Amino acid sequence: MSDEVTTLKREVARGETIMTVSNLKKSYGSLEVLRDIDLDIKKGEVICVLGPSGSGKSTMLRCLNLLELPTGGTIALKGETVFDGGKPKNLDDLRRETGMVFQSFNLFPNMSAKQNVSIAQVRVRGRKKDEADKRSVDQLCKVGLDEKVDEYPDRLSGGQQQRVAIARALAMDPEIMLFDEVTSALDPELVKGVLDVMRELADSGMTMICVTHEIGFAREVADRVIFMDGGYIVEQGPPDDVLGNPKEERTQKFLGLVLEH
Repeated sequence: MSDEVTTLKREVARGETIMTVSNLKKSYGSLEVLRDIDLDIKKGEVICVLGPSGSGKSTMLRCLNLLELPTGGTIALKGETVFDGGKPKNLDDLRRETGMVFQSFNLFPNMSAKQNVSIAQVRVRGRKKDEADKRSVDQLCKVGLDEKVDEYPDRLSGGQQQRVAIARALAMDPEIMLFDEVTSALDPELVKGVLDVMRELADSGMTMICVTHEIGFAREVADRVIFMDGGYIVEQGPPDDVLGNPKEERTQKFLGLVLEH
């Protein structure tokens, strides 16, 4: 990434706060999975979330768009409260504004790539089929699948299927993109293509929260790195600080183990 682009991204990442999370909690019975999570997300910011398995990373991501209902705390999107410890408010608006890409691709096997990208636009955004199909082709081209728009999932590699899933989320014009370990189910040689798409999104100014084990990606792309353990945010800050000179012993130990492999 050029210095000019990096500087621009840093300026964008100091923009307005578009999501505010306060004292977020999630429990399953007596098991506390998230404990008092506080997070402000700025427009254009790229946040990478690291941590060991079971640290609460994916649960936090799923709570941000209320796929998982938090046990307590508040979430506000662009100044409007969407969760305050009770029933969700403005849930449809929240879901429209937060695109999510999972480890599994969740594509409909009986639909082409274009149809997979179009269906939610028609059903949720209310777009006409022709408009949705045009938008789908545009997004599939952006993720490098211009020659695969009419292919069915079983004719696509895992990396290509994941890029269809990214195009599907982008076609909804979200304010924030949430990525939940999207490369973890891919063969190593397919990871680069997906990460390249995510790099381009980051460079374009898309607001992104990425749960990932890809330390190099986090170092290169993130404006902020968050390290989680035991349901807490243990440490956060610029990647050079958290990855290069972590203050907390738990962060140091985790990175020591990860970077050895």
